[in-house]
Amino acid sequence: MKIIVIGCTHAGTAAITQMAALYPEAQITVYERNDNISFLSCGIALHVAGVVHNAESLFYSSPEQLAALGVQTKMLHDVISVDTKTKTVVVRDLIREVTMTDTYDKLVVTTGSWPIIPKMDGMDLDNILLCKNYAHAQTIIDRAKHAEQIVVVGAGYIGIELVEAFEQLGKQVTVIDNTPRVLYKYLDAEYTEFVEEEMKQRHIRLALNQSVTAFAGVNGKVNRVMTTAGEYEADLVIMCIGFRPNTGLLAGQVDMLGNGAIIVDEYMRTSCPDVYAAGDSCAIRYNPTGQPAYIPLATNAVRMGTLVARNIIKPTVRYMGTQGTSGIKIFDLNIASTGLTEQAALDAGLLVKSVTINDNYRPEFMPTYEKALLKVVYQEATGRIVGAQVLSKADLTQSINTLSVCIQNRMTMEELGFVDFFFQPHYNKPWNILNQAGLQAYVQKFNKVKI
Repeated sequence: MKIIVIGCTHAGTAAITQMAALYPEAQITVYERNDNISFLSCGIALHVAGVVHNAESLFYSSPEQLAALGVQTKMLHDVISVDTKTKTVVVRDLIREVTMTDTYDKLVVTTGSWPIIPKMDGMDLDNILLCKNYAHAQTIIDRAKHAEQIVVVGAGYIGIELVEAFEQLGKQVTVIDNTPRVLYKYLDAEYTEFVEEEMKQRHIRLALNQSVTAFAGVNGKVNRVMTTAGEYEADLVIMCIGFRPNTGLLAGQVDMLGNGAIIVDEYMRTSCPDVYAAGDSCAIRYNPTGQPAYIPLATNAVRMGTLVARNIIKPTVRYMGTQGTSGIKIFDLNIASTGLTEQAALDAGLLVKSVTINDNYRPEFMPTYEKALLKVVYQEATGRIVGAQVLSKADLTQSINTLSVCIQNRMTMEELGFVDFFFQPHYNKPWNILNQAGLQAYVQKFNKVKI
């Protein structure tokens, strides 16, 4: 069996290592256009801030390690076309500048995503940077040494983590986003107000509810960012407005969403026989809605890559979908979310209610304790849990992993109220905060029942 893998980051690395172990007789060839593989881009902000001193520690595999597994890894090889009818790929060797054709029995597409780059005046100015790979990380660190006023465009996870990193380096930071709140996609307003207040106390400028319209510069280098609400001085700009799936190779050959994300079934099969896909190039089933969605997360990627290996011969292990579960630490705040925010649920046309618990996370007789803010969103008619968020200076983020399981298993708020959780004063109260949320929803429902 001859397997070709295109791309080798999270999903690709997971698929390759598992296939090499499961099918030692297979001939596995990997084509990667970059000069490195398996870079943990989620560590870029930590590297910029100096928390992670050695960027090489953010790699978790190498061509040498794959070679030891019997995998032929061809770095700096760009696949320029795929023909699924003839089962061929055309590859450009970027070093020798020659083109070749290869054939496959099974094709695994793990081409990932790339930052969205808007078309506007001034985008070609120097010091307007992207944030995705190892080279980007090194360039950001180098340019930040000589920058004082830094603008981050995009207030999602990556943008906000970079804002924190630059603030810790003593820079004057402005964050611009076209939504009314930071982390709008992940958190409801009662959470983002905590984050925004922390940012304001650190003199970070929030330029929200406005869109970048152009960049201006002097001598080819950016010095101003223009928006729909004004303009901001900047000697370094980082673009973090989102990602787009890298799927042009299969355009018109497999089913995709409107944004180009490849649609795969529960066994990671595309609509074309013998073509599999995983990671940021794919759409996957989003359990809160039951519909395909584009959710580029490393956790999704490694699971999907592993499932490609398990299912490439025959359907064996199905994918259970995703809740888009994620977490972030901003300053002293530990934050995590899963599933739909209340705003996202309403925007999707779901009839939902929510419960918010604002309580100390452990008994007040303990020497110290912190406030915890937990919100659980659920369908009004059935009580089925569809989303949750938590914020505290104490690390309670694992509670969101628990609620992710609840969403995946279609649990209700009533069931959550009576789940068996341990009690130990070091960690929680006799009624766990998750139990409290379930019980509060149950009481609200009971009080509505006429006796």
